Amino acid sequence: MKIKRIETLAVSLPMVKPLKMSFEEVKSAENVLVRLETDDGVVGWGGAGAAPTMTGETVASMAAAIRYLAPRLEGMPLDDIAAVMKRAGNYLYGNNSAKSVIEIALHDALGRSTRKPVHDILGGKRRDRVAILRMVGTGKGTAADIEDAKRGQAEGHVAFKIKVGVADPREDAERTRRICEALNGNGNLLICADANQGWTPDQAITYVHAVADTALAFFEQPVSGHDIEGMAKVARASRVPIGCDEGLHSLDDLKRHHEAGAAAGFSLKTIKLGGMRPVMDAGLLCEKLGMKVNLASKMAETGINTAGLLHLAAALPAVDWGVGFSSQYLVDDILKTPLSFANGHISVPQGPGLGIEVDEAKVRRFAREA
Repeated sequence: MKIKRIETLAVSLPMVKPLKMSFEEVKSAENVLVRLETDDGVVGWGGAGAAPTMTGETVASMAAAIRYLAPRLEGMPLDDIAAVMKRAGNYLYGNNSAKSVIEIALHDALGRSTRKPVHDILGGKRRDRVAILRMVGTGKGTAADIEDAKRGQAEGHVAFKIKVGVADPREDAERTRRICEALNGNGNLLICADANQGWTPDQAITYVHAVADTALAFFEQPVSGHDIEGMAKVARASRVPIGCDEGLHSLDDLKRHHEAGAAAGFSLKTIKLGGMRPVMDAGLLCEKLGMKVNLASKMAETGINTAGLLHLAAALPAVDWGVGFSSQYLVDDILKTPLSFANGHISVPQGPGLGIEVDEAKVRRFAREA
């Protein structure tokens, strides 16, 4: 079976509410999709959200990269994903987000053609469902964040990520403390914070000192992803374990953070590492090094990416620091049957490939120029 056609598409999906982050307020989900067709008619889908502050890639650049690669990959065997992605790397340096879209579509198509769920292709299923790491960051102040967090807890959520780095570290520390107290974190909940590179090392140290006795399980990306020494400085000063997100784009990055004592764990994303198999490789390396794993999608991505993340969550050795999805924040997704988010958890799809069906009419309805 061979790759017949790789089609590039782009969509803009409205969100239920904006999410305030350190550098931006996310109001819509800008995603690039691939519809990959084999020579015997099997169709696989892949997708990725644009994250220029994290990866340097926009919707336009991802679409251009995929269109550049498509004719160079069409005609290759479907059952050797590693060879396809090696060829993609030979023809185009970097552009991991764009490559991840193709790689996810390859896994979906291969699973459908062999009638296997993607988690079997990745090594087998270790868990049937996962808790959703719920975002807390209304941008409307502490009271609104507490109300939002309590609403999530009432819905059954047991894992929360507080967005910080948008204000003075002392103010964000007080907001963090009050949210933790409102949730009554006592070991049964996973609560973390994420600054999205928003602070200097000294500002981040002010924050970690102020939240040292809270229920925070980890504090993600306090400083610039390029500043490993700054991360290490914060880690040395903090009783709360430090996680790396924007600073991780390769296995070498993971090793460098580990060697520098700059992180206790990592946020693994297909858009940063280039696909599902690279995320699996990073997760296996984390297990070997004794590092914690958070699995996450970009804010915000479609149900295609949520399904891919679920198969990774099923197959990875551990997801100690939770799994962050984002398709639940969309007003409408592009799947025929939406994934079921219930009681703060979501089940791993069981059908062949990603176990989802894309609604191509919705893809056309939400289409944008790319």
